[in-house]
Formats: sequence, C-alpha cells, structure tokens
Amino acid sequence: LLVFFSPTAKVGKTSLIMSLVSEEFPQVVPYRAEEITIPADVTPERVPTHIVDYSEAEQTDEQLSSEISKANVICIVYAVNNKKSIEKVTSHWIPLINDNTDKDSRVPVILVGNKSDLVEHSSMETILPVMNQYTEIETCVECSAKNLKNISELFYYAQKAVLHPTGPLYCPEEKQMKLACIKALTRIFKVSDLDNDGILNDNELNFFQRTCFNAPLASQALEDVKNVVRKNVIDGVCDNGLTLKGFLFLHILFIQRGRHETTWTVLRRFGYDDDLELHQDYLFPLTLKVPPDCTTELNHNAYLFLQSVFDKHDKDRDCALSPEELKDLFDVFPYMPWGPDVNNTVCTNDQDWITYQGFLSQWTLTTYLDVQRCLEYLGYLGYSIISEQESQAAAITVTRDKKIDLQKKQTQRSVFRCNIFGDSGSGKSGFLQAFLGRNLTRQNIVSEEHMSYYAISTAYVYGQEKYLLLHEVFPDFDVLSDTDLACDIVCLVYDASNPHSFEYCARVFKQYFMDTKTPCMMIAAKSDLQETKQLYALTPLEFCRKHKMPPPQAFTCNTADAPCKDIYTKLTTMFLDPLSLSFVTCFTILHVTQADLKSSTFWLRVSVGATVFAVLGFAMYRVLLKQR
Repeated sequence: LLVFFSPTAKVGKTSLIMSLVSEEFPQVVPYRAEEITIPADVTPERVPTHIVDYSEAEQTDEQLSSEISKANVICIVYAVNNKKSIEKVTSHWIPLINDNTDKDSRVPVILVGNKSDLVEHSSMETILPVMNQYTEIETCVECSAKNLKNISELFYYAQKAVLHPTGPLYCPEEKQMKLACIKALTRIFKVSDLDNDGILNDNELNFFQRTCFNAPLASQALEDVKNVVRKNVIDGVCDNGLTLKGFLFLHILFIQRGRHETTWTVLRRFGYDDDLELHQDYLFPLTLKVPPDCTTELNHNAYLFLQSVFDKHDKDRDCALSPEELKDLFDVFPYMPWGPDVNNTVCTNDQDWITYQGFLSQWTLTTYLDVQRCLEYLGYLGYSIISEQESQAAAITVTRDKKIDLQKKQTQRSVFRCNIFGDSGSGKSGFLQAFLGRNLTRQNIVSEEHMSYYAISTAYVYGQEKYLLLHEVFPDFDVLSDTDLACDIVCLVYDASNPHSFEYCARVFKQYFMDTKTPCMMIAAKSDLQETKQLYALTPLEFCRKHKMPPPQAFTCNTADAPCKDIYTKLTTMFLDPLSLSFVTCFTILHVTQADLKSSTFWLRVSVGATVFAVLGFAMYRVLLKQR
C-alpha cells in the first residue's frame, strides 16, 4: 500500500508523518521525510504501508507526476487555519492528480485538515461541497500533528480507501448503489439461495454468514437484521426470509454508514476484485498438469454438487431443464455458456429439453475436453463456496496413464473417448445421434447448423456406469491431427449400401491404427438398405479377420423406436478388455452376406468352429472333474 502526501507548503504534512512514526511532535522538521515502511503486523488491516512525502523545494514536477502515478492513495494536506491552502485543493491539487491518473481508475484521495489545535472551528462546512463535487475523495479527516489528534485514524482511513473503496460500490450524488455492485451482489444472493426460492432463510443466512465472516449470527441478531429491513423496505422480508431487495438494502446501509469493509468482505469472498469482476485467480485457481495419455474427470463430490444445482433449478420436477429453467441456472454467468448444439450432444426429452442425465453428461464432456473452462463454469456457480473447498480445482481428478490401465487390465476412469471415422455420407452423424436415443425420423428435424460433432451418454460395462464420448472426425484423410488420433477406441463406419464407402475405412486403419494397440471396430451402417459388395480387394469381413478385428457390426438408426444401444456397450467394453468382444460375438449374429450363406466354405468354417468349441468344452470338463 503506497500512501503519497501531496501538500501545499507550510501546512504541516511532514510533521504529520514524523508524529505518526515517533508518536511525538518533532521540534526540527526537514523539508521532506524519508520514505517510511510500516510493517503489516502493526496496521489495522494487516497490510504493509509505504509512506512517501513530497517537497516542492527539493523535488521536480516530473518526480511529483511519477509519485502520483505510483500511489494507491493520495493524502492532500491543508491547514484548517489557512483558506488559501483549502482553495488550492480544488484549484491545483485535484486537477493535477486527475491529469496524472487514468480516468477509469481514479486514485482515492483523502483530504487532511492539519493544525486543528490552532482553531476552535471546523473546516468541514467548507470541505463538504468539495467532497460532493469530486467522487474520488473518500473522506476528510481533521487532525493535529502537534497534539497527535487523529493521526492514527488518518492512516487507517488511507488504508481503508484503498482496500475498501467507495467508488466501485456507490454513487454519492445519486445515493444509489452502482450497477456493477448490484450485479455482483445479485449473483452472490442467487448462489447463496440454495433452494432457489428467491428468499434467504435462516439456514441460508447462517451459512452465508459463516462463509463470509467465519461466525454464525445469533438468533436475536438475525431477527434484528430482518426487523431493520422490514422497517425500511417493502417486500424486503418474505416468509421470514430475506429477499434480494432486502439483501441489497442491507449493503446500501453498510456503505452509507461507512462500513464498506462489510460489503467488500462479501464481494471478495465470492471471488470479486477491486473492479467488481470475478478475479482470474478465482476462476482459474491453477493450471492443472495433464500428462500425455491422462485425462480429466469430475470426482464424486463435483457430481453431487452438480446434482444439487440441477435439482435447485428443476422447479417442476420433471427431470429436465426447460429453456426458462436453464436460463435461470446460467443467470449467475456473465454469458450463456451452452449453445443450441448442446441439445444435440447430450440426451434430451421429447420436448428437446436437456435431461438430468444429459446435464451431467455435458459437464463431463466439458471437463474432459477443456478442464480450464470447466473450472471457470464451476467458479460462476460458486462451487468452492457451497462445497466449502479451497477452490474448484478440488472437483477435478487427473486419471493415471492409459498404458498403466491396459497393463493392469483395470481402470478407475469413468470416461472413454471413441473417435468415429468414415467417408462423407457413411452414417457417422446418425451413429452419434442414435447413441442419444434418436432414430432417423427424429434426426431429420435437427437443423444442420445446430449439429454437433460430439455425443456423450452413459453405458454400463460389467455392471458399472461409464461415460462414452463419441467424436465424429472430419473425413479429410490427409490432415488428421494428433487430437483426431488420440482416443481410447476407434470406430470405422462405412455405408453398407455404397460400394465405395469401405475403402476409406480400410485406408484410415492401415495408415494410422494398424500398428497401434488402440482397439478398433468396423460398423456397417445403414444395414436396413440393400447391402452392396464393396469395391475393395477384401470384403469387410475378410479385412477384419486379416487384421484380427471383430467382424463388422450391422447398424441402422432407421427404426420405429429408439435405436438399439448394445453396440455402444461393446465399444466401451473394448477399451477395458480388447479380447472381450471376441467372446461377445460368439453369441451375436455376425455380419454375413448372402454370398457367404451360399458358400460351402462358409459352412465348413462354421462346422470346424463348432468342433473346436466342443473339444475345448470337453477338455475343460475333464480338468474340472479332476480338480473335484
């Protein structure tokens, strides 16, 4: 904290500084006091304070301008027994200060009337019009360096002017709170209104009090506060709780009574800086280091918080958020974070409203793709305050390396990414939308500009709920990025009715995935249409056998009801155990062409396979019998 004294000569400003330090009036006073630093532990606000003096006799105008520009607060000293020094406050010092400071962030000014021991009257009648004219003037203090009157108070007000300024909060001319302050306090009220009924009940007020001031309000003190509001504001108290109107009134009252620190304590606890913007350190508490092959997920406590946020705004209890409910939820944000594409990324109900599952899925997606954005969003919702955590970073888990999971054949991860490759028109978008339970008829009514390249929902694997994130990769074979290739599972989609569609999938696999350990699955989309022979050297089934992939899986979204989701469970299972699909397919109908059915070699393979399984079964029976 830098306090700069800008005086007229012979008004006693150096004596003030020396009296503060020595606690006695100096008999010999130099032109200018040396710069003094007061340690934090001896100041009321626990902030180190640097006091800088200025002398016209020893310093230049350039030095004066430099000191003004560096100051956090400026004390203009005048002598209460000298009218010319009072006039110089407005004719010289304030214009000079304004010329050397930014118009949008004025430095607070304290007017200091020294030598009050020499007069019996006060200068306040002369000074009050000046204070009303210049909003950067925080307060005026009359003091005496000789008898040490109000010396400590002077420096307390100087600190307070910097740490708890009036300017951003209140307009003295209009006697009203400024819009930025109203906006910030309104967000704080809504975050604190845990049941979203528009009223802070006693439990919510006590939680708010503990959060901001580390102590609850006694029952009588709580009633006294509400009674003050009742007497002054219509509708300030409703159902024995504090309304937004009453909440704002209390803070106006604090400010008007000079208790700015109360309002500033609340604002800063909820993340606001001196300009009433949410501080970057609050929104982005730290940069999470995410090593390669690791991902970011929400932990259990974060999901509990988001569940409470959803329940808080789902007023009609239909397990979905209407556009009005969603708008109300995001009212604590400075902008609307979700666009119309979100409705095509997660599950919605028949009215296209985001469901409870869809809500959690979108947060899961944001955490996985852009964890910093997730931290920002949680900050707007007040996660660290409501959950009583140091910051919203406590909501994030960084998973261990994927290679370790594969080695151990177990994982704590709950989100798996599957990248979808396929030529234009192969059915990739339909495959994504079918995961959200939408058949072709429902997909056709979606505006193309609102389509999403992502889809995320849940799938059950081994009795556990996991999130499967599908990402449609743009079909440009030559410009696939590292992001396009970084995934847990690869899904290669071709149009079974288009003879040229499979070739793209084969090329992508051979170019990018053949020599990797990433599990891959081939999807024969549009299986409701007439299947056509693919113009490629190998049939899709032969290609899969050659490269030890599961056989192509027939898929269509042209169904009367919601498409079958079994295929998505298989995809999720592939990451956990790439071999598991080979056992699953023993009990599923393989993707077989009419030509295969008529081929004698096909039936020979079937009979050989049956024989092998019979032999293996008999061998296992003998082993078990021997153990018994």
